[in-house]
Amino acid sequence: MEIAVQIINAFIDGEIGGNPAGVVLDADEFSAGQKLEIAAKVGLSETAFVSSSKSADFKLDFFTPTRRIAHCGHATIATFSYLQQLGRIKKAATSKETIDGNRNIFIDGDMAFMEQLAPSYKEVDHFMESLISSLGISVCDLLSNSKPFIVNTGNSFLVVPLKDEKMVLSVHPDLGEIHKISEEFDLIGYYIFSQHTKLSERDAGTRMFAPRYGINEESATGMAAGPLACYLYDKIGIKKDVFLIEQGHFMKLPSPSVITVKLNLEDGKITGLIAGGKAKFMKSLNISM
Repeated sequence: MEIAVQIINAFIDGEIGGNPAGVVLDADEFSAGQKLEIAAKVGLSETAFVSSSKSADFKLDFFTPTRRIAHCGHATIATFSYLQQLGRIKKAATSKETIDGNRNIFIDGDMAFMEQLAPSYKEVDHFMESLISSLGISVCDLLSNSKPFIVNTGNSFLVVPLKDEKMVLSVHPDLGEIHKISEEFDLIGYYIFSQHTKLSERDAGTRMFAPRYGINEESATGMAAGPLACYLYDKIGIKKDVFLIEQGHFMKLPSPSVITVKLNLEDGKITGLIAGGKAKFMKSLNISM
């Protein structure tokens, strides 16, 4: 059996870069085991499987090469951008069903946005020493008057503020230790950042490490950009409602990406958000099963 997989780069910066995701349409007949096998053969950080839904416009299942996950930002943006290009989306507001609930999706021109939840925060002081060690840095390398937090807007990420771009570039992640800490605290991974960016109108330059999910480093992570924007608003005190997050510049093979996050605010409090960007069709693959 031949399975057609579309490779779509999400969160492209202009017409380049982005984070590639696999997209498999009309996947109703595949079992979870088959989806995992397909994702492993595709070999990208995530592959999305689209099937019919009784509670939303589409059902999406997300698989890394090693396991199923509840949500994936860049694979969601890739999928809905591609569905729009195919003419399968007829309205600006649509939706996805996932294994832990439904999420609203919004189409705005050539951009797609996904809904995330209001943030929750957990302090990490009790494992700060091992956290710092796992990145090969010292406490003095953190952004002044700031500290890491676990932030959840649907998935949990460890958000780590560093003092400048040089530190973001020069970290030495111990992937085995990051995997261990991520497993212990049920994290997708680490999202490290500084406020130094390649373009002046942007808000943070980032890197993301998720070895627990078979991802040593990723070029764009929509589900992490949401927590970071909330952190910038609530913990750093940047009081605005739209954030532009850069990622992918410091990978061994750079793939510049930009993620737009729009906060929903009521009386100065974040009640939810949408994160999104542009996507571009790259190629088709045929996977043999």
